[in-house]
Amino acid sequence: MKFIYVVSAQRLKQILIIAAAILLTAGIGYAERDTIAAFSSNGNKQGPQAIYKVDTKDKKIALTFDISWGETRALPILDVLKEKNVNKATLFLSSPWSQRHPEIVKRIKEDGLEIGSHGHKHDNYSKYTDEEIRTQITKADSILTEMTGKKPTLLRMPNGDFDKRVLEIANRLGYTVVQWDTDSKDWIEPKKDVIVQNVLSKAHPGDIVLLHASDSAKETHLALPIIIDQLRKQGYEFVTVSELIAGTNIQSKEIN
Repeated sequence: MKFIYVVSAQRLKQILIIAAAILLTAGIGYAERDTIAAFSSNGNKQGPQAIYKVDTKDKKIALTFDISWGETRALPILDVLKEKNVNKATLFLSSPWSQRHPEIVKRIKEDGLEIGSHGHKHDNYSKYTDEEIRTQITKADSILTEMTGKKPTLLRMPNGDFDKRVLEIANRLGYTVVQWDTDSKDWIEPKKDVIVQNVLSKAHPGDIVLLHASDSAKETHLALPIIIDQLRKQGYEFVTVSELIAGTNIQSKEIN
């Protein structure tokens, strides 16, 4: 807080000291509450959001997996989650992939994992018209709802791409857009040790971790057991994104 002293009157100094004390107290009180860190379409915490973490002291963390294509990586990752007794993670599924792999979608549901939408066409929706954005989101919504028996409420945009229009349209369609704060970068095909380092070096309470179960993530299933074991050793509890953001306040960052 910056003060400009026009005069050196003692009374003015007293007023400023009291005001600073009040603001400091209010700031500490706010910081102690869990808050969602989010990108907002208008800088208003009541507006559409793209959530990327929760500011909290509780050691809770959400592992998330995007699946948009491929035949070979999803099942090994599901096997690791089951073997490690992690039944709380969030998988964002593209609807064309889901239609091609109904048996895997059924397995995800039976394992009790949370299913979010990854849209229909895997493309940057910010370049689409409003109507095209609605079409892509609602088409995926219809397919995933029919396949799982439950309407998804979480949406991760393909390529993590969005703008104000995308956020506002998704919000009107009943979706919460979810980004991430820790990127494993497994999609660029690094070795398992690099994936492990990318996650463990940044993981923090309230984190949303980006992983993939598409075929480009060739060593994610090898890195995942190490990541799970090390995070548990550090005292972390695995939760779904919905559980992570439930009952929290929102801290927004305005986007252009």
